Amino acid sequence: MTTSTFPDAFSADAWMRRFVQSAQAAKDRLTALDQEVGDGDFGINLSTGAHSTLRHLDANPASSSEPAAPFHAAATAFLDEVGGTSGPLFGLLFQSLAVAVAGAEAASTPALAAGATEGLAAIRRVGDAAPGDKTLVDALGPAAEALRAAPADTSPAEALARAADAAWAGVNETARLRARMGRSSYLGGRAEGVPDPGAVGIGLFFASARAVVDDLSTRLD
Repeated sequence: MTTSTFPDAFSADAWMRRFVQSAQAAKDRLTALDQEVGDGDFGINLSTGAHSTLRHLDANPASSSEPAAPFHAAATAFLDEVGGTSGPLFGLLFQSLAVAVAGAEAASTPALAAGATEGLAAIRRVGDAAPGDKTLVDALGPAAEALRAAPADTSPAEALARAADAAWAGVNETARLRARMGRSSYLGGRAEGVPDPGAVGIGLFFASARAVVDDLSTRLD
């Protein structure tokens, strides 16, 4: 199932490289958001992980045709080289996606759905966050659900576009939530009106399947 809006060809390598660009472009805005509701290091950590991911991708260009390789590169970068809470959590998502598409000639929509769903479960186990806690779970949960809801023959590009829309809706919902996890939970009402930076990072990831996001103001309410 494809539409004229999205290309038939899908490349996990191109997706990850666009995410690297999106993370770097959003670094300052994410830092500013995290200074309002967190430790102020999320933009730096995401950009560091993106930079390390690019280094791993460029070190093994022959693997660009293997759908699991870009996710594995990102998992290695975020799990091993990024500090704070965000590195391991994003690393778990990328690791789950790598496992889900391993051995396939191309990443299918059902495989991506399975990877996102397992990544969500792993993040919830490690971070102990639930929907409504004002965390990245509030963006990843809707994205994973959108992928699961897509018919099996939906092109990955189309399915990921739906996942991105769902993720951004979740991102903007976090601005209306009172945090129940992390540093922002101590801010009470002062954190209301500010979207969760980790959720924004998830939105960036899924949106980058289609194009680089170079202006967050077009995505946030």
